[in-house]
Amino acid sequence: MALFLNNVAFSSTHKPLLRSTPSISNPKQNLQISQKLTFSLAESVSSATLVALLSASLFFVHPALAFKGGGPYGQGVTRGQDLSGKDFSGKTLIKQDFKTSILRQANFKGAKLLGASFFDADLTGADLSDADLRSADFSLANVTKVNLSNANLEGALVTGNTSFKGSTITGADFTDVPLREDQREYLCKVADGVNPTTGNATRETLLCN
Repeated sequence: MALFLNNVAFSSTHKPLLRSTPSISNPKQNLQISQKLTFSLAESVSSATLVALLSASLFFVHPALAFKGGGPYGQGVTRGQDLSGKDFSGKTLIKQDFKTSILRQANFKGAKLLGASFFDADLTGADLSDADLRSADFSLANVTKVNLSNANLEGALVTGNTSFKGSTITGADFTDVPLREDQREYLCKVADGVNPTTGNATRETLLCN
Protein backbone atom coordinates (compact mmCIF):
# COMPACT_ATOMS: atom_id res chain seq x y z
CA MET A 1 0.00 0.00 0.00
CA ALA A 2 1.30 3.46 -0.91
CA LEU A 3 0.52 6.87 0.56
CA PHE A 4 0.65 10.02 -1.58
CA LEU A 5 1.82 13.37 -0.25
CA ASN A 6 2.59 16.31 -2.55
CA ASN A 7 2.84 14.01 -5.57
CA VAL A 8 5.38 11.76 -3.78
CA ALA A 9 4.30 8.20 -3.05
CA PHE A 10 5.53 6.34 -0.01
CA SER A 11 5.28 2.58 0.01
CA SER A 12 4.93 0.45 3.04
CA THR A 13 8.66 -0.13 2.82
CA HIS A 14 9.28 3.62 3.17
CA LYS A 15 10.85 3.88 -0.29
CA PRO A 16 9.57 7.04 -2.04
CA LEU A 17 7.91 6.51 -5.36
CA LEU A 18 7.71 9.51 -7.74
CA ARG A 19 4.24 10.09 -9.11
CA SER A 20 4.40 10.94 -12.78
CA THR A 21 2.46 13.96 -14.09
CA PRO A 22 0.78 13.31 -17.40
CA SER A 23 1.92 15.64 -20.18
CA ILE A 24 -0.71 17.74 -21.92
CA SER A 25 -0.54 18.10 -25.66
CA ASN A 26 -3.13 20.51 -27.07
CA PRO A 27 -2.32 21.73 -30.62
CA LYS A 28 -5.05 24.38 -30.54
CA GLN A 29 -3.83 25.84 -27.27
CA ASN A 30 -0.21 25.83 -28.50
CA LEU A 31 -1.27 27.70 -31.65
CA GLN A 32 -3.06 30.37 -29.61
CA ILE A 33 0.02 30.88 -27.41
CA SER A 34 2.24 31.16 -30.48
CA GLN A 35 -0.08 33.73 -32.06
CA LYS A 36 -0.11 35.83 -28.88
CA LEU A 37 3.70 35.83 -28.69
CA THR A 38 3.98 36.82 -32.36
CA PHE A 39 1.49 39.69 -31.93
CA SER A 40 3.26 40.93 -28.79
CA LEU A 41 6.63 40.93 -30.56
CA ALA A 42 5.23 42.79 -33.58
CA GLU A 43 3.60 45.36 -31.31
CA SER A 44 6.91 46.00 -29.50
CA VAL A 45 8.81 46.42 -32.78
CA SER A 46 6.16 48.80 -34.13
CA SER A 47 6.30 50.95 -30.98
CA ALA A 48 10.09 51.14 -31.10
CA THR A 49 10.01 52.09 -34.79
CA LEU A 50 7.44 54.83 -34.15
CA VAL A 51 9.50 56.32 -31.31
CA ALA A 52 12.61 56.33 -33.51
CA LEU A 53 10.78 58.08 -36.35
CA LEU A 54 9.32 60.73 -34.04
CA SER A 55 12.72 61.40 -32.48
CA ALA A 56 14.35 61.77 -35.87
CA SER A 57 11.67 64.16 -37.09
CA LEU A 58 12.61 66.69 -34.40
CA PHE A 59 15.93 67.25 -36.13
CA PHE A 60 14.57 67.80 -39.64
CA VAL A 61 12.02 70.60 -39.38
CA HIS A 62 11.76 72.97 -42.32
CA PRO A 63 12.89 76.50 -41.34
CA ALA A 64 9.61 77.94 -42.65
CA LEU A 65 7.81 76.06 -39.87
CA ALA A 66 10.35 76.93 -37.21
CA PHE A 67 8.33 79.66 -35.52
CA LYS A 68 5.23 77.59 -34.71
CA GLY A 69 4.42 77.55 -31.03
CA GLY A 70 7.45 79.59 -30.05
CA GLY A 71 10.42 79.16 -27.74
CA PRO A 72 10.59 76.05 -25.60
CA TYR A 73 7.00 75.30 -26.63
CA GLY A 74 7.77 75.00 -30.33
CA GLN A 75 9.23 72.07 -32.27
CA GLY A 76 11.15 74.05 -34.85
CA VAL A 77 14.76 75.08 -35.10
CA THR A 78 15.44 78.80 -35.51
CA ARG A 79 19.09 78.89 -34.54
CA GLY A 80 21.63 79.42 -37.31
CA GLN A 81 18.93 79.52 -40.00
CA ASP A 82 18.28 81.81 -42.96
CA LEU A 83 14.83 83.17 -42.08
CA SER A 84 14.98 86.31 -44.17
CA GLY A 85 11.57 87.84 -44.82
CA LYS A 86 9.71 85.34 -42.62
CA ASP A 87 6.52 86.47 -40.91
CA PHE A 88 6.60 86.07 -37.13
CA SER A 89 4.16 88.91 -36.46
CA GLY A 90 2.01 88.46 -33.36
CA LYS A 91 3.65 85.13 -32.48
CA THR A 92 4.50 84.03 -28.95
CA LEU A 93 8.23 83.33 -29.13
CA ILE A 94 9.28 83.48 -25.50
CA LYS A 95 12.95 82.50 -25.05
CA GLN A 96 13.17 81.51 -28.71
CA ASP A 97 16.73 80.92 -29.91
CA PHE A 98 17.64 82.93 -33.04
CA LYS A 99 21.40 82.89 -32.39
CA THR A 100 23.48 83.58 -35.53
CA SER A 101 20.37 83.45 -37.75
CA ILE A 102 19.85 85.66 -40.80
CA LEU A 103 16.62 87.59 -40.19
CA ARG A 104 16.80 90.33 -42.81
CA GLN A 105 13.43 91.99 -43.40
CA ALA A 106 11.77 89.48 -41.05
CA ASN A 107 8.46 90.62 -39.55
CA PHE A 108 8.24 90.46 -35.73
CA LYS A 109 5.60 93.17 -35.37
CA GLY A 110 3.72 92.72 -32.08
CA ALA A 111 5.51 89.45 -31.29
CA LYS A 112 6.13 88.32 -27.69
CA LEU A 113 9.90 87.81 -27.58
CA LEU A 114 10.64 87.92 -23.85
CA GLY A 115 14.10 86.48 -23.23
CA ALA A 116 14.61 85.61 -26.90
CA SER A 117 18.19 85.41 -28.14
CA PHE A 118 19.32 87.30 -31.24
CA PHE A 119 22.99 86.83 -30.35
CA ASP A 120 25.15 87.58 -33.42
CA ALA A 121 22.03 87.56 -35.63
CA ASP A 122 21.52 89.73 -38.71
CA LEU A 123 18.29 91.72 -38.26
CA THR A 124 18.95 94.26 -41.00
CA GLY A 125 15.68 95.87 -42.05
CA ALA A 126 13.55 93.73 -39.73
CA ASP A 127 10.27 94.99 -38.23
CA LEU A 128 10.24 94.74 -34.42
CA SER A 129 7.65 97.44 -33.86
CA ASP A 130 5.27 96.92 -30.93
CA ALA A 131 7.24 93.80 -29.95
CA ASP A 132 7.80 92.74 -26.35
CA LEU A 133 11.58 92.40 -26.20
CA ARG A 134 12.12 92.48 -22.46
CA SER A 135 15.38 90.74 -21.49
CA ALA A 136 16.06 89.79 -25.11
CA ASP A 137 19.72 89.32 -26.07
CA PHE A 138 21.00 91.48 -28.95
CA SER A 139 24.68 91.00 -28.16
CA LEU A 140 26.82 91.32 -31.32
CA ALA A 141 23.63 91.54 -33.40
CA ASN A 142 23.25 93.69 -36.50
CA VAL A 143 20.21 95.85 -35.73
CA THR A 144 20.78 98.22 -38.66
CA LYS A 145 17.71 99.93 -40.18
CA VAL A 146 15.37 98.03 -37.85
CA ASN A 147 11.94 99.35 -36.93
CA LEU A 148 11.80 99.41 -33.12
CA SER A 149 8.86 101.80 -32.86
CA ASN A 150 6.92 101.29 -29.60
CA ALA A 151 8.96 98.18 -28.77
CA ASN A 152 9.64 97.37 -25.12
CA LEU A 153 13.32 96.51 -24.68
CA GLU A 154 13.43 96.77 -20.89
CA GLY A 155 16.45 94.86 -19.56
CA ALA A 156 17.62 93.75 -23.01
CA LEU A 157 21.31 92.95 -23.57
CA VAL A 158 23.26 94.82 -26.24
CA THR A 159 26.86 94.04 -25.27
CA GLY A 160 29.57 93.95 -27.91
CA ASN A 161 29.39 95.75 -31.24
CA THR A 162 25.60 95.81 -31.53
CA SER A 163 24.71 98.36 -34.20
CA PHE A 164 21.48 100.41 -34.26
CA LYS A 165 22.47 102.61 -37.20
CA GLY A 166 19.52 103.79 -39.26
CA SER A 167 16.97 102.21 -36.90
CA THR A 168 13.67 103.84 -35.96
CA ILE A 169 13.20 103.99 -32.17
CA THR A 170 10.17 106.28 -31.79
CA GLY A 171 8.34 105.23 -28.63
CA ALA A 172 10.82 102.45 -27.81
CA ASP A 173 11.54 101.77 -24.14
CA PHE A 174 15.24 101.22 -23.32
CA THR A 175 14.86 101.05 -19.53
CA ASP A 176 17.83 99.25 -17.90
CA VAL A 177 19.47 98.47 -21.25
CA PRO A 178 23.29 98.56 -20.68
CA LEU A 179 24.38 100.70 -23.65
CA ARG A 180 27.89 101.84 -24.43
CA GLU A 181 28.29 105.61 -24.38
CA ASP A 182 28.70 105.83 -28.15
CA GLN A 183 25.53 103.77 -28.64
CA ARG A 184 23.63 105.99 -26.23
CA GLU A 185 24.81 109.17 -27.93
CA TYR A 186 23.76 107.90 -31.34
CA LEU A 187 20.30 106.78 -30.17
CA CYS A 188 19.67 110.02 -28.29
CA LYS A 189 20.06 111.92 -31.57
CA VAL A 190 17.03 110.13 -33.06
CA ALA A 191 15.03 109.34 -29.90
CA ASP A 192 11.48 110.64 -29.55
CA GLY A 193 8.01 109.54 -28.53
CA VAL A 194 6.47 107.70 -25.59
CA ASN A 195 6.02 103.96 -25.27
CA PRO A 196 2.27 103.20 -25.33
CA THR A 197 2.62 100.18 -23.05
CA THR A 198 4.91 101.49 -20.30
CA GLY A 199 4.18 105.20 -20.65
CA ASN A 200 7.90 105.96 -20.57
CA ALA A 201 9.45 108.55 -22.87
CA THR A 202 12.15 107.08 -25.10
CA ARG A 203 14.67 109.82 -24.32
CA GLU A 204 14.20 109.34 -20.59
CA THR A 205 14.77 105.59 -20.80
CA LEU A 206 17.99 106.29 -22.71
CA LEU A 207 19.09 108.79 -20.04
CA CYS A 208 19.60 111.42 -22.73
CA ASN A 209 20.76 114.89 -21.58
